[in-house]
Amino acid sequence: MRRIITTAFISLDGVIQAPGGPQEDPTGGFEYGGWTATYGDEAIGAAVGEGMSRPFDLLLGRNTYDIFAAHWPYIPTDPSSDGYNPGEAEIARTFNRVTKYVATHEPDTLSWENSQGLGKDVVATVRALKKEDGPALLIWGSSKLIQQLLAADLVDEFQLMIYPLVFGKGKRLFGDGTMPAALRLEKSQASASGVIIATYRRDGEIKTGTFERAQPSKAELERRRKLG
Repeated sequence: MRRIITTAFISLDGVIQAPGGPQEDPTGGFEYGGWTATYGDEAIGAAVGEGMSRPFDLLLGRNTYDIFAAHWPYIPTDPSSDGYNPGEAEIARTFNRVTKYVATHEPDTLSWENSQGLGKDVVATVRALKKEDGPALLIWGSSKLIQQLLAADLVDEFQLMIYPLVFGKGKRLFGDGTMPAALRLEKSQASASGVIIATYRRDGEIKTGTFERAQPSKAELERRRKLG
């Protein structure tokens, strides 16, 4: 059984759109692209590195795939090349090597090495992939694909970097179709720049309780009546 893990840079109000740069995804008039850039520090770099240190394949929506395919294959991986950066080169090598499963209507246009389409029924294909033996399926970005997988209750883990920002608009991680679920905090830390780095895993169904009085007051009963 393969685990599906969502890794996301996310604002306090749940936005995951265009964390990397102004031209990454300005759709919907989103003008804050590149909002993670001024918060980089060692803890965030270490968290990203840890998430990529274990075997994985990528699970991507077409927009995120196109962003990645226009960037990572062109990062220098030869130490003698101009502009060589060891950290970026390691990510590029990894992303180039792993299998990229892509939600797309045009699988013939997937030109990045080791890429393949998920077919017409994306959820069914991902569900079948999940049942196989193999590395984890890691999602980056891909807000539309995430909504499909959350609605189908297929995501097992969330690796979140929560930034001290609110936007009030933008593409969000959790949409209206998200299936209700309880989560367990596996680990967390705060970076020097104020980013909360947290890993949550699925923890069964939501359990509810009550702080209501056993014998409600007349005012409370009237309040409930008006709500009904």
